[in-house]
Amino acid sequence: MDEVAEHSEPLDVSMLDGFLVGVLLQPKPVALSDWWPWVLDSEGGQSPDGVEVQALLAQVQRRYGELRQAITDRQWFDPWVFELDEEASPSDTVLPWVAGFALAADLFPGLMSLDESELTEPLAQLYMHLDPEDLEDADALLEEIESLEPPEELDEAVESLVRATLLLADVSRPRVESRGGARSGTRPGGRVEAARRTAGAENAGRRPAQRANSRAACRPRPVATEANRSPRTFCASG
Repeated sequence: MDEVAEHSEPLDVSMLDGFLVGVLLQPKPVALSDWWPWVLDSEGGQSPDGVEVQALLAQVQRRYGELRQAITDRQWFDPWVFELDEEASPSDTVLPWVAGFALAADLFPGLMSLDESELTEPLAQLYMHLDPEDLEDADALLEEIESLEPPEELDEAVESLVRATLLLADVSRPRVESRGGARSGTRPGGRVEAARRTAGAENAGRRPAQRANSRAACRPRPVATEANRSPRTFCASG
């Protein structure tokens, strides 16, 4: 990624993770040729010339597959986030991840074209970390955000990323109905909580990893600041 950064403005690791989730939550699959250039160049979606990116592509595709499986199975996953300095709030820490998601939602508007009433609650859990002034024509979303309490702990903020992801998946990528005619699994909230409990059981005895733009709802300003690019510690699932 460092070599790519010499020629363009690639997504940083946290933004990349959120971006991939935004791509995977589209109601119709997005072709690799459509989303990959934006990983390499978040400003214009142009692949840099003269840069070998096959190794990077393989790593990104591996993470893409992990996230796709988690979303398909409605399983908990650990978002890739950066732990900033001690003065950074939980919202500051997860902001790059949310910005990456928002970029995908803006580039590929299929998700945001779905029923607004079903999207508002989970989107609010994500976009509450953005500056309200960056949300355009989103009265219902802003109203929902105002009803939420900002997370006090980083774990709480990152868990909300996963919870919102799985709830959005219930809207954009509903699970296939079982033979008996009823949709497999439980109610959306129940699946989310079940996934959380499963992840907790699997991670028992281990130090948990730090869990940490929509055309219809918002067009966030760029947030890839130097603070976001120079974290103290990178936290990911081990």
